Amino acid sequence: MDEQELAESLRRVREGSLDRRQFARTLLGLGLTAPMVAELLGPRPGHAQARRSAFTPARRGGGGELKTLWWQAPTILNPHLATGAKDADASRIFYEGLVSFDPDGTFVPNLTAEIPTIENGGVARDGLSVIVKLKKGVQWHDGKPFTAEDVVFTWEYVMDPATAATTSGAYRDIARIDTLDPHTVKIVYKSPNPFWAKAFGNVIPKHVFAPFKGARSREAPANLKPVGTGPYRFVDFRPGDLVRAEVFPGYHETHWPFFDRLEMKGGGDAVGAARAVIQTGEYDFAWNMQVEDDVLRRMEQGGKGRLDIAWGGSIEQILFNFSDPLKEVDGERSSVKAPHPFMTDPAVRTALSLLVDRAAIQEQIYGRHGQASANYLNAPPAFRSRNTRWEFSPEKAAKVLDDAGWRRSGDGLRAKGDKRLRMVFQTSINAPRQKTQAIVKQAAAKIGIELEVKAIVPAVYFSTDPANADTLAHFSADLQMYSLVNGSPDPQLFMQPFVSWEIAQKDNKWAGRNSTRWRNDEYDRMYKAAETEMDPVKRAALFIRMNDMLVQNVVIVPFLWRGTASAVSNKLRGTDISGWDLTFWNLAHWYREP
Repeated sequence: MDEQELAESLRRVREGSLDRRQFARTLLGLGLTAPMVAELLGPRPGHAQARRSAFTPARRGGGGELKTLWWQAPTILNPHLATGAKDADASRIFYEGLVSFDPDGTFVPNLTAEIPTIENGGVARDGLSVIVKLKKGVQWHDGKPFTAEDVVFTWEYVMDPATAATTSGAYRDIARIDTLDPHTVKIVYKSPNPFWAKAFGNVIPKHVFAPFKGARSREAPANLKPVGTGPYRFVDFRPGDLVRAEVFPGYHETHWPFFDRLEMKGGGDAVGAARAVIQTGEYDFAWNMQVEDDVLRRMEQGGKGRLDIAWGGSIEQILFNFSDPLKEVDGERSSVKAPHPFMTDPAVRTALSLLVDRAAIQEQIYGRHGQASANYLNAPPAFRSRNTRWEFSPEKAAKVLDDAGWRRSGDGLRAKGDKRLRMVFQTSINAPRQKTQAIVKQAAAKIGIELEVKAIVPAVYFSTDPANADTLAHFSADLQMYSLVNGSPDPQLFMQPFVSWEIAQKDNKWAGRNSTRWRNDEYDRMYKAAETEMDPVKRAALFIRMNDMLVQNVVIVPFLWRGTASAVSNKLRGTDISGWDLTFWNLAHWYREP
């Protein structure tokens, strides 16, 4: 179904000549998620409620200890200063947002009493405001009540430039927030907002963080000792190692959570984490199984655990540095003021993209939890481009370089003038990523490109430390590789890491999401247009064009659409891992069968 056919069908649904329910089934059959269908068709009465297991505990607690493994260890427990999933997931133990997204991408209320819609008066028809009714009787872990003031403060905290919040992009289109009563807020936008739920994924307490808004944000004790509304409260945190929590007696859902204690152990590697759950049963859950599929299949024969794969928007990608990592400008390397000596040449980037053997990476390394792809944006299907193709061809790569004047020198290395194609290719320490590096390095060597591979400890690579040059935000290399997760079924924030105002640099303490330092006025314009476009068909077309621009300009090389693979004990239930939200989105309802 192309854009014209979709627009015509939507018109018929709205005028009543095409049955809404029948057309909704058609869209679901094409692979669209439930919220995308709802967005396309327009609102109707009713809203999603949280999933409920058939199991209901007789009382809160009593389930013993929940033991989980994250082989990338968290370094901070403030969700608005987090970099990477390990910090965000650890923070989610303690903090909650207004809503979550279940595996189908459907809204689930957390701190809201109901999901705002046009029918219940929550969402304005012009997209310029939303009224959110907050759940009453919610307490912070220190016993203070959760109120509308906390929602307002979260926005103020994030939007203070001196705070340098990594989540600021989700809040920028908010003009003001009016407190209608202690449990009702009206969020007013600067322009029409087609997806209000992108902000407030984590609400923080005003009475705890108010003294640390702005320049003192990194000094807050709660960065390491969180005070949230979640099902478990803080016990202990050793950055780069361990998080401990205990049941919160005042949690706002009757009889939940099930467990008495929670341990989130960090460090080690993915293989060891998988073995501890699937083979030995020492742990209940392990995150992000970046382990060769044949290894996981052998482990599963042991019978103590299983692999759970959730499909969302995760993409494994290689990113090019458009700035020079070796040149220092005003005390900063990889500065936007210093263009890269050869990565700014499209021929070099195109050649490198032809050296990524996606088929080999998928078949030999990732197996069932990865699909080869040329697209950055792969899901939901309504946003997937049909205009891109991928190809592995060292021969074509060599020709591209030859035609651009990059000739082999006496030592076999390609050069052009005084520039030689010798590069540093960095990523985190992880077996599948090191094997991917090796595949690309071998192909590059055949055509006269030298790649020095660098593997960085995950706790460093994904950290928010502005003083550490080895973080992915500093990008002290020519190429780097990591996966990026689309945390919602709406692609707006997923496309944000390539806008010019998100460039990571010294001025923003390297908290910007654009590590490539690529800048393009047309991309910026399309991104801003999508932020306010209320026509879902036109909006989807904008996202597809943005994806195509990234691929065709070879800003990145997206090579694998990854499922979120977790190792889960055969006795653990209620996890409902969502490809559209953080791992712990449903933590309150995790339980263990006897």
